Amino acid sequence: MRYIRATVSGVAAILIASVSMAQEPEIDAFTGFKKTGDWELVRANCIACHSTKLITQQRGTAAQWLAMIRWMQAKQNLWQFEPQIEDKIVAYLAENYPPQDDRRRAAIPADLMPPNPFAPETHPVPE
Repeated sequence: MRYIRATVSGVAAILIASVSMAQEPEIDAFTGFKKTGDWELVRANCIACHSTKLITQQRGTAAQWLAMIRWMQAKQNLWQFEPQIEDKIVAYLAENYPPQDDRRRAAIPADLMPPNPFAPETHPVPE
């Protein structure tokens, strides 16, 4: 009886592990991206400028990913995407790299920060 219980427990553990592994998408060996949906579109448009690790370490909602894209377009000379392409990129990133509770908090908004004592306007140039 003890042998049967151990065997049943072992088989159950293997089945549970197999089911949980089957639900996880395959990871691309080169990029580290989850190979699901429009991952190749993200690869084609995002790794031209920075490492894939920078992308996979980020987390965000669709609005946050879109804000990052808009910032890169405004400040880093990222090209404009066709709306359908942009929608697919944002959807892939939001689905596969969403916010997580155990991650670092969001940055404090500038209007809530104390004045910077080292800002040029606080140190007049001697005449």
